[in-house]
Amino acid sequence: MKKNILIIDDSALMRRVISDIINSDDRFQVVETATNGLEGLNLLKNRAKDFDAVLLDINMPKMNGIEMLVELRALNIKATIIIVSTIAKKDAKETIQALELGAFDFVKKPDSYLDVNSNFFLNQILECLATATKAEVKPDKEIHPVIATQVKQSVDSGTTRTAKQTSQNAMKLVALACSTGGPKALHSVIPKLPKNLDASMLIVQHMPGGFTKSLADRLNELSEITVKEAEDGEVIQKGTVYIAKGGYQMRLKRQDANYCISISEEPARHGLLPCADIMYESLEQLNIDRITCVVLTGMGGDGTAGISILHKKQNIYVIAQNEESSVVYGMPKVVRDAGLVNEVVTLNDVSDAITKNVGVR
Repeated sequence: MKKNILIIDDSALMRRVISDIINSDDRFQVVETATNGLEGLNLLKNRAKDFDAVLLDINMPKMNGIEMLVELRALNIKATIIIVSTIAKKDAKETIQALELGAFDFVKKPDSYLDVNSNFFLNQILECLATATKAEVKPDKEIHPVIATQVKQSVDSGTTRTAKQTSQNAMKLVALACSTGGPKALHSVIPKLPKNLDASMLIVQHMPGGFTKSLADRLNELSEITVKEAEDGEVIQKGTVYIAKGGYQMRLKRQDANYCISISEEPARHGLLPCADIMYESLEQLNIDRITCVVLTGMGGDGTAGISILHKKQNIYVIAQNEESSVVYGMPKVVRDAGLVNEVVTLNDVSDAITKNVGVR
């Protein structure tokens, strides 16, 4: 049975293009469209259960996407919302707000008509819909389907792994990876961390350029700990969270007595830019006393290959989000199935698990 989709967008062109994309896939069908948030809200008030997913624009007349999400929350109307947003800074901030208000995920709306008709935009829409509606994933869309098996061959999953104890002045690092559902998950984790956390923290959240600064700024407003978008060449400090810049790769490098962030323009790996595997791999040869790896909700298996490399050479402790609290139980499942995880916790317990493992100053 096809999944029923509602499109809410004030642009007739976008409604037509997105409808054509969705209807081209035999898993989905567009059953209704609306030209603004008010029309969409009225549809959802009476027929929310008729729609498996809703594609929602942000900037619209009469009622914008943010206002509609606020009303849905106030009325306790449940709907799976995917934001289709432009890349403008204003929209980036509002997209982060939409995710806070319960949106499932977002897709970057292309800047030009040529890009609108690209395979990249088409694939993003269909993959996001498949994940949101739990529609059957087509074989050519699967991501890292065998990575856990490959890694598991080199890991004794039957052995209980315990991180070595470290001194009070030890160099400690938290390295976190997340994807689909990640922005909302980070809002449940980062604000609970103490400002005197005895470690620096690197985060790879799969996001396009233009959105990660808004995410970092918003988390910084909500948190005691300092949160910022990572900058090339900056020296990491304890009690600071660095979010990888969307559209770039992030590594950690040793420079004299300091550890510095490297932000580079280079091709995506497995379609991911930034890629958590690249971040983890960069830690392999560094003299870090303890690395706490955290894997949260997300599609695919990014992070597992990199963590498996660290497993062989570094003192690591791995925390994974559990299935029940994950929006998409992909990345945490793959790293767990690879036998690399020390602790599986609910989303609400992730911050406590991190703090207990690295301590405070």
